[in-house]
Parts: sequence; C-alpha cells; structure tokens
Amino acid sequence: MARYRIGVIGGSGVYDLPGLEDVREQAVASPWGEPSDALRFGRVGGTEAVFLPRHGRGHRLSPSDIDYRANIDALKRAGCTDIVAISACGSYKEQLAPGTFVLADQFVDRTTRRASSFFGAGCVAHVPFAHPVSPPLQQALAEAARAEAIEAVTGGVYVCMEGPQFSTLAESLLYRSQGFDVIGMTAMPEAKLAREAELGYAIVAMVTDFDCWNPEHDHVDVAQVVAVARRNAGAAARLIARFLRDLPAERAPCPAGSDRALDGAIMTAPALRDPALVARLDAVAGRVLGPAA
Repeated sequence: MARYRIGVIGGSGVYDLPGLEDVREQAVASPWGEPSDALRFGRVGGTEAVFLPRHGRGHRLSPSDIDYRANIDALKRAGCTDIVAISACGSYKEQLAPGTFVLADQFVDRTTRRASSFFGAGCVAHVPFAHPVSPPLQQALAEAARAEAIEAVTGGVYVCMEGPQFSTLAESLLYRSQGFDVIGMTAMPEAKLAREAELGYAIVAMVTDFDCWNPEHDHVDVAQVVAVARRNAGAAARLIARFLRDLPAERAPCPAGSDRALDGAIMTAPALRDPALVARLDAVAGRVLGPAA
C-alpha cells in the first residue's frame, strides 16, 4: 500500500494552509499550461501535503481562466495520491446556511468554456465517473469536522456553473427545484480531471450565501461572499489540519475506483496513438501508457 500525499486546493478566501511543517515551495512545470501558483510542500503530523491556491495568491484568476489541467497534472507530478478541494459556494436549502460546510459527493456540470479532459484526438479514453468522490476521503473529512465541532453535512449535489457572473433568478429557481444542494464555479472539470489522473477527490464546499432564490437574500455580491469566506477560512484550516493528522499511515484502495480509473479506459489502438499527446500524458497516464502497456 502507498502512503497518502494529499493535494489541497484552496478556493476563494483560502490562499495558504496554516499548520504545514517543513515547508518548501516549488514551481512545478506542466506540459498542459501554467498552474495557478507555485506548490507548497509540507506535512501535518505524519501526512505529507501539497497546497495549491486555485485562483493564485492575490486571487488573480477567475474560475474560467484557471488552467485546471495544469493544476491537476502538477499535483500528480508532485506525487499526490489524492486531492481535497476547498470551494466557496451558494446554498439552495434553508438548512444549509452560510458558514455550513457541505461534503458534496455528486456534481452537475454546467460549464461551457473549459477543457474537461486530458485525452482526445490521438488518444481517446473514457473513465467511469458515476461516483466522483472518494468515500474514504469524504468519511475522513466528516470525522475531522466532528472532532473539531465544525458544522458539516455529508453528501449533496454541487452544480458547477461557468460564471464569473452569479446566477440569474430563473437559474437559481431552476436548480433549487431540481433538488441540487449548492452551486459553485470551480469543481468542474477539476473533479473529472482528478479521476482521469487516478487521484482520489473530495470537496469541502463552504457555503457563503443563499444564492438569489431566497427573497430575504436575493442579491449576492462579492463583499458578502468574501466576508463569509474569510470567516470560513479559519474553520477550513482546522478541518484540513485535523483531517491530515488523523489519516492512516497507509492508503487503502479507493472503493470508487479512482486509483485504477484508467484500467480498460483507453480506446485508441497503440499503433495509432499520437506520440506528442502520449508524451504529455506521462504523469497522468504513465501507469497504462508506459513501455510495458
């Protein structure tokens, strides 16, 4: 069994990971583009962690401008086995009030502008994605939240919109009527790419607002989101630190199959694979595309 090395992706309001020890910073190059920022390597207790601020320090990148492929590829190259993502979100349910953390386990993708796969012409692959979240990661996050007395709900549907504008009232009412729990702008295609890279994935969706469906909170603005995100950041840091400290020393196989997602997934015959694309896939898919494949 391998040991855990957790990639932590920080969203709005989370631009650092307090509690990391033996910290070193390194820019990791990716053939897919420019990662959002340099990676910060360290450990919490016996668990190694690699932190990446999704929007870059200083929040330079909008959700649509993030190079999700470069981020996931860089974390894979850094030796990460799994990813925990922290994301600000809006809520569609009264009981999911601002300040609540939602450990979502399903996603609906409504993005339109983002490269959502490492694969394509010259090397086609289809990975299973019915269960996008790693159950052991989600369970460990829930246990860490209980240990830290942080209000967290386990399970839920996160709908990912393109942005950068917030929802129209019609969109908000539609998504609420469909039973979705929260809405954000960054989980997709991040989770899809993590699955293609055979990395376990879990998300901590930090509720910052009720979106505009709620007549008592029918106007969402940046000041409101940032204020709640900053309040959430301290609890998020405690949650992640406890999660990392309490992880077991050895990583068990993922019940959702994230660690073997590429088994049988590649459709293109070896003789017809594009060498340039295969070269770019060295980190993501080297296990199945290497010399012995």
